[in-house]
Amino acid sequence: MQTAYLTHPSCLKHEMGADHPESPLRIHAIEDQLIASGLLHYLAYHEAPEVTRAQLLRVHSASYVDSVFASSPETGLVYLDGDTAMNPYTLSAALHAAGAAVKAVDLVMEGAAENAFCNIRPPGHHAGRNSAAGFCLFNNVAVAAAHALSQYGIERVAIADFDVHHGNGTEDIFRDDPHVMLCSTYRHPYYPYCGTDSGNEHIINVPLKAGATGSDFRCAVSQYWLPALEHFQPQLLLISAGFDAHREDDMGGLSLREADYIWVSEQLKEVAARHADRRIVSVLEGGYALNALGRSAAAHIRVLSGL
Repeated sequence: MQTAYLTHPSCLKHEMGADHPESPLRIHAIEDQLIASGLLHYLAYHEAPEVTRAQLLRVHSASYVDSVFASSPETGLVYLDGDTAMNPYTLSAALHAAGAAVKAVDLVMEGAAENAFCNIRPPGHHAGRNSAAGFCLFNNVAVAAAHALSQYGIERVAIADFDVHHGNGTEDIFRDDPHVMLCSTYRHPYYPYCGTDSGNEHIINVPLKAGATGSDFRCAVSQYWLPALEHFQPQLLLISAGFDAHREDDMGGLSLREADYIWVSEQLKEVAARHADRRIVSVLEGGYALNALGRSAAAHIRVLSGL
């Protein structure tokens, strides 16, 4: 089966200012690399639908969802926090971003695709039950996990998050839910300045020091993630695929390379093959050095596709 590739034109219209690093160019950087490498032709394209209110309410409070809708401006920018703004197209982009993750779950759970990659923005893993943060409005991967649990009757979903920033919103949503395992590596101390004291049996936080190399990252995954995932035996594997730990990304401060993203993708694909009937949904999070983002995402997608 082909790897599904999900995106939506509205993701290109969400902008937070000319100098904001979370820009529409990120979508183009990935697609350009997929075209240049010949990969895009082999992926099954799907235009993302909008997420429904009911799907959002599985992970976000009604008051928060209402506040996002109410904040959508007719012109200009409205800031939800110091880093996260909405323009007139942001709400549509956010609804389609979360909808892409839901649709991707449907495709893999119903056997229409073995795995999927969602090239979407805004990202999601800093968005908590009641708050926007760190460029994120709705928690796309959390919405996907909750949808899988509710719609398909499975009992164990794992989320692997290798973004350079801790997915504090995802942890906030699933901290007390043993049906969801979160495995996260991230630079610490660094935004959002949490995670080191909040782990439990299903929240596997592995902080990395500034300058950590691919070897450090692989050691963390091998020592902490993989044994936990083997014990948990996820029936669906989701990935918060942030590529801002790349050595060329000035915002990150870690030193990963494309080879490290290939390696972790291979490890996660093996876990999914053993326990999840090969079902993986990968959702774009961070990554702001455009050339490195395109190369890294394409390398990750190449592993998913088996090409």
